[in-house]
Amino acid sequence: MIRAAASRLRRRLPLPLRRAARAGLLAWGWLTADLRQEPDILVVGAQRAGTTTVFRLLSEHPALCRPTVDKGTGYFDDGYRHGRRWYRAHFPLRRSARDRITFECSGYYLFHPLAAERIARDLPDCQVVVMVRDPVARAYSAHRHETARGFETLPFADAVAREAVRTAGQADMLAADPEATSFAHRHHAYLARGDYAAQIARYVTALGRARVHVVDADALFADPVEVYVDLQRRLGLPVHRPAEVGRWNERPGTPLPPDLAAELRHHFDAPDAALVPYLGRVPHWREESLS
Repeated sequence: MIRAAASRLRRRLPLPLRRAARAGLLAWGWLTADLRQEPDILVVGAQRAGTTTVFRLLSEHPALCRPTVDKGTGYFDDGYRHGRRWYRAHFPLRRSARDRITFECSGYYLFHPLAAERIARDLPDCQVVVMVRDPVARAYSAHRHETARGFETLPFADAVAREAVRTAGQADMLAADPEATSFAHRHHAYLARGDYAAQIARYVTALGRARVHVVDADALFADPVEVYVDLQRRLGLPVHRPAEVGRWNERPGTPLPPDLAAELRHHFDAPDAALVPYLGRVPHWREESLS
């Protein structure tokens, strides 16, 4: 509760003060990086798939310790060029963490083509949590999110229709050049980000199946306590039952037109079926059509 109150207080500060506080924390973190504790758990995405909800739940767990600055660092995607010391600067001092496990949550890690191998190289013993959500709803939510941030100007139907052209060659470029970044790959890949199985496979190859924990966000929202308790057990954590489970960072919007929704649902028939082995069950959003 204390950590949650502190987080709420930080969010209420004027933006210039928040930026100054963040810069100060990172500067101090850089100077003391050798004394800081790197994470053992990474929530790697997917974007707009309940990662903020899981982050808040984990932040309230007495055995866990969140980053000192932001929800996530983005180190293993576009931030890798900053170096390991910069990464460590985001986390608590070992003496303040005590026996708690540190974690972070960066939603682009799942989709970035180099993130899994970077994580395996730098944090070989870590566990990763992959949140998956109805990919049609996720894509529509992501479009609202990118539009609100000023990163998207096209209507959803047009953005989806042009996705292949806008993102052509971007994943290969990122994989070939560790210094590269791609605006289109990060902000305009609405459908590609919903092909979860292909992305999860990279993590299984890099880390092994036992350390990759896939969570159905739709099931979490339907039965939050049971699903969250199951995740804690899979992570080897003592069970902590939160006082409140909300659905944070959701962006309400107008319903998706039925014809477009049906078209996109068909697009994800094969990717959703490929997800079943990783979930161990039919995805919550496909229970009627795949069961």
